[in-house]
Amino acid sequence: MSRLVSAADLEACLEDLRRSIPAKQYGLYSPDSISWKVNRESALFLAAGRAALLQLAHPWVAAAIAQHSRTLNDPVGRFHQTFRIMFTMSFGSVDQAFAAARGLHRLHETIRGILPDAVGRFAERSGYQANEADALCWVYATLIDSSVLAYELLLPQLSASEREQYYLESRRTAALFGLPTQSLPQSWAAFAHYVDSTLRSDSLGVSSATRQIAHQLMEARVLGVQPPVWYRALTTEVLLPRFREEFQFEYGERERRAAARAVKWLRRIYPHLPALLRFVGPANEVESYLRGRRRVGLAIALSNRLWIGSPSLQESAQPGIVCDPMPHRAAGS
Repeated sequence: MSRLVSAADLEACLEDLRRSIPAKQYGLYSPDSISWKVNRESALFLAAGRAALLQLAHPWVAAAIAQHSRTLNDPVGRFHQTFRIMFTMSFGSVDQAFAAARGLHRLHETIRGILPDAVGRFAERSGYQANEADALCWVYATLIDSSVLAYELLLPQLSASEREQYYLESRRTAALFGLPTQSLPQSWAAFAHYVDSTLRSDSLGVSSATRQIAHQLMEARVLGVQPPVWYRALTTEVLLPRFREEFQFEYGERERRAAARAVKWLRRIYPHLPALLRFVGPANEVESYLRGRRRVGLAIALSNRLWIGSPSLQESAQPGIVCDPMPHRAAGS
């Protein structure tokens, strides 16, 4: 039986989270946390397509995108909106992260409808709602699982203790979705089991309509330019064979070679990039504030334009988010 996350459920999670955050002057995560270490890496974009496709494999998510989202008509705008929300949750102040959570919940309350086809265990004409707990849990899980995969694709593997800590910290993000800690897997091993069992279950499935959306997303043009062959090949490679087949993506020798070449060169180059290029703009922006700088430099502003469509995370005009200039983050705080 499905369970909806109500506004009251969300507020209860936020209240518990506020009490448990160890260093409120930073936000949900401090600069010395494993979450900050992982989430600031621009390499995580390498698995963004994987996360999106695994979310799309949930029939409710696919129906919501088809019936409610502007993703296909405005992929750049959707990209910016998604990353603006996630970076606000990762690097914004506590109040900003909470405002993002409330805004996202209000948006999800408007997203409901009827499945046009039977997919997996979901019957034709059955109803769906975006604030359903199991669907939200799967979206959250794809983000965490794909982030670790992308990080370890180019950088040294996280230790067992780092993986454990990253997962435990990530449950703060789950709370922003209205998912209480006690409802989630209690360890990295349990989380990995949840992801693996869901990937192999009939909770996921690909209809012909879902397949069409997936191909449109993989071929969506950004500023008139189609994603490079190597990126599409790598996205396909990091999917389970089941989903390569269900989405009907091409995956032959050409794609395998393109993905392997990309990873080979990126592993050589990426670790040596300067911070302004290697780390995402919002992380660099907040670290700059923490060092006492009150203005966003040109390089960070340009990076932010790429990631969130705005020169500053703190000043981005996102509906539902009240951004302040972080006065509580004085140098040395």
